[in-house]
Amino acid sequence: MTGPRGRAGGSRPGRGEGVLPSQQLRAAVAAGWIDGGEYKIPESSIQPASLDLRLGEVAYRIRCSFLPDRALVEHKIKDFIVDELDLRDDGAVLETNRPYLIPLIEELALPAGVRGRTNPKSSTGRLDVFTRVITDEGDRFDEIAPGYRGKLYLEVVPLSFTVRVRQRLALNQLRLVCGGKVSLDDDELRRLHGERPLLFRSGEPVPDADLVTSDGLFLGLDLRGDAAGRVGHRAKSYAPLLQMHRIDAFDPEHYWEPVTREEGDRIVLAPERFYLLLSEESVRVPPDLAAEMTAYDPTSGELRTHYAGFFDPGFGYHPSGALKGSRAALEVRAHDVPFMIEHRQRVCKLTFEHMLAPPEKLYGDQIGSNYQGQVETLGKHFRRPPRPPDEPAGASPAPWPGQDPLFS
Repeated sequence: MTGPRGRAGGSRPGRGEGVLPSQQLRAAVAAGWIDGGEYKIPESSIQPASLDLRLGEVAYRIRCSFLPDRALVEHKIKDFIVDELDLRDDGAVLETNRPYLIPLIEELALPAGVRGRTNPKSSTGRLDVFTRVITDEGDRFDEIAPGYRGKLYLEVVPLSFTVRVRQRLALNQLRLVCGGKVSLDDDELRRLHGERPLLFRSGEPVPDADLVTSDGLFLGLDLRGDAAGRVGHRAKSYAPLLQMHRIDAFDPEHYWEPVTREEGDRIVLAPERFYLLLSEESVRVPPDLAAEMTAYDPTSGELRTHYAGFFDPGFGYHPSGALKGSRAALEVRAHDVPFMIEHRQRVCKLTFEHMLAPPEKLYGDQIGSNYQGQVETLGKHFRRPPRPPDEPAGASPAPWPGQDPLFS
């Protein structure tokens, strides 16, 4: 088998069923399953259970979203292109509420029995930049068929902020899965939670009677907040341009306004405004599991939470047991009408999957993860006060450097 750019495909790096860990993703790159062409895939792209996907050199502004179905993307897109933007050098500005399609650097040549799934990186979702991957002859977003061979394309729609992006910037991640159903069912989740707790509340395991399951574990909102009643942030309208390759660089006050609770530990969401809130529960993902947050829509259709996202092995975990999970940042938007949400209201679900093997390095300090032990919803692009010297490690993320190493 040969890869999309002529490299040998090779044999399967691992056997069994489950999500490929970092060492097997590295082997998959060496085997030609994932190929960056002249842009060699850097070690920094390999995460504990996923691989960062990088933007190519051009972005197409399109008049509408689409799925290729039985066509090649490069053929079908010709009917929808409005403009072409050069992402090399200083990059290009993507305007709000306009769809763009960007060919990614990475291409795939997967063996039969290996499928893929993609999700936005956490920092992408926290900027309200909507993204999803499409493939040639694909009929679903973010799902890559077993044995797929070909290019990947990323649809990008900034919703709250006008942003600048560059070639080689990573907005999405790829997770590879061997086998069929690798997710844990409700009985497995309850049994595992009893042995090795997955959810914590105020430092204690969530009682079994409080768990709500449906092929995953539901999370509720923290709408009590801090002593001043602050529970999160709401995106400002008409904010300045935000350059997505820069981190720890922007004043939050220019982009966000604080959200405070009402009496009764509740807030009313304004229609079509973007909110960043925190889960009440803290999540712990042990080394032999990976997790994914899935969007939750009440049947009324008035609320959407989270654009989905991967939780790597080691999130909220420390081998000593000292870390009692990390809270999840929740991206929330109401549609059509003002919508009231209350403390502990269940708004999203975590599904858990078996790993083929524990990764060589876990999410957290080992790989410089940004959101371990987070107590703040804002993403890595915004300045925040440094950690107090007497604050224990793991209680909040370490300060970020001023420039992404890829562009320094």
